[in-house]
Amino acid sequence: MTDLQRDLRAAVDELVGSGAERGVQVAVYRRGELVADVVAGVADPETGRPLTADTPVYAASTGKGVTAAVVHVLAERGTLDYDMPIADVWPEFAAHGKEKATVRHALTHSTGVPGVPVGTTPEDLCDWDRMCAAIAAAAPWWEPGTRFGYHAQTYGYILGEVVRRVTGRRVSQVLRDEVAEPLGVAGELFFGVPEHDLGRLARLEDAAPAMEMPAEMLAEIPFFRVVDGYTAAPMAAMPDAAFGNRADVLTSDIPAGGTMTARAVARMYDALLGGTLVSPRRLRELSAVAVEGVDEVAGNPAKMGLGYAVGLFGLGPTVFGMGGSGGSAAFADTATGTSVGVMKNLVSAGDFGTAERIARIVLGED
Repeated sequence: MTDLQRDLRAAVDELVGSGAERGVQVAVYRRGELVADVVAGVADPETGRPLTADTPVYAASTGKGVTAAVVHVLAERGTLDYDMPIADVWPEFAAHGKEKATVRHALTHSTGVPGVPVGTTPEDLCDWDRMCAAIAAAAPWWEPGTRFGYHAQTYGYILGEVVRRVTGRRVSQVLRDEVAEPLGVAGELFFGVPEHDLGRLARLEDAAPAMEMPAEMLAEIPFFRVVDGYTAAPMAAMPDAAFGNRADVLTSDIPAGGTMTARAVARMYDALLGGTLVSPRRLRELSAVAVEGVDEVAGNPAKMGLGYAVGLFGLGPTVFGMGGSGGSAAFADTATGTSVGVMKNLVSAGDFGTAERIARIVLGED
């Protein structure tokens, strides 16, 4: 057992043993080699089914990094270009002055279309055509490319529809064909999960009951504001445990989120680092800061590359990746050639304590 495997095993066992977590997966690749693979706890708290290394977990916005990888693979092959106007392949998207919004703007949350209709439900999110029509018809909150703000749901539909238009295939199929199957992780990395695989998935559990906030308080939080009937965070479709356990959500293409194992997503980031999916030049471009400043939607300072947060968890400028609302995360460090996946099924919005702890162990900062 390596020192890293031992240290991660001790941390994960302590997290699960103390009750801080229900089930945790951690996988670490370094320059093409799986150097740590740790799992503990249960996949289903009700039945006691154990979590294993090949148990997929709904990881919410961790999936945005997977969507970005699909786009980068297609860009590498010349199927699309970052500076291509979205409306070139999706003419309806040009409505209300969005004709100059590009794929690069979509990757950097800069299209100005962070919102979906305020009444959007989980059932609506499962209806690809309905969501794409609503997004295409939306008026931008700012001129595309002039500001950036987290596109919580629209990110996946915008990029996913571009992928569909340029390939003729659903983004879930492109993920499988061009990324997951070549990397040997087709059974562990999904947007729409096949129905026959649903029984394999971990069950999510909320860490604490959601707090009810008065409407006037919500209105003061940038993330929840409503503009022309659109909001970045529709209250009926918040990514809590109930949302992430829904069969319709899990089996639908909603590529602002994704379902995966720690091992599979770490392998994907390793393939970005190692030249399997993209060239070294493209890796430098996608992992560099493209936009920075105060996020217009989330309200916090942020640095974004092309589809990835740069320096997430305060880990420095060579680290890029994405975390999900429930606390799962995946990221890579270009300086050390290391990629990490951390999946967990006890979800708490915005709590990345476990992922940060794992990151510091792996990158030698703990």
